[in-house]
Amino acid sequence: MSACASIVLVHPEIPHNTGAVGRTCVALDMELVLIRPYGFTLSDKQLKRAGLDYWEHVRLAEYASWEDFLAERAPRSDRLFLFEEFGEASFYAPDYPDDAYLVFGSETKGLPQAIVEAHRERVFHLPMVSDKVRSLNLSNTVTAVAYQALRGRFTR
Repeated sequence: MSACASIVLVHPEIPHNTGAVGRTCVALDMELVLIRPYGFTLSDKQLKRAGLDYWEHVRLAEYASWEDFLAERAPRSDRLFLFEEFGEASFYAPDYPDDAYLVFGSETKGLPQAIVEAHRERVFHLPMVSDKVRSLNLSNTVTAVAYQALRGRFTR
């Protein structure tokens, strides 16, 4: 299999967001990596409903912890792209390699502070024009980032 980007959800809480992210992964031929704990089970009806009949096609990997993910995958630092509202650089700034790991935190807490601190120079944000919105929906954010990361595939 050729290198492909992966969406990594760390401690996702809302099943329909994860289901929608799974559908995006299928549409873009990306892997979905889930880091426990989750706020739902993979048999959750809302997850399946959001993922529709595409869920069976999701290339899914699960890890008990962030540390287990790092130990097994051993991603190079320049392949990790973390997304938080306070990231120094815009998600438009980097050139994403084909084997990038696009990492997102839970809907209510974001990424754990220890992960952010360990990879501070790899944290990016999505610009928001209005000051009336604190954050974007996780599945919407993932989709925007995924399309930006794969922009080279669509412009060749």
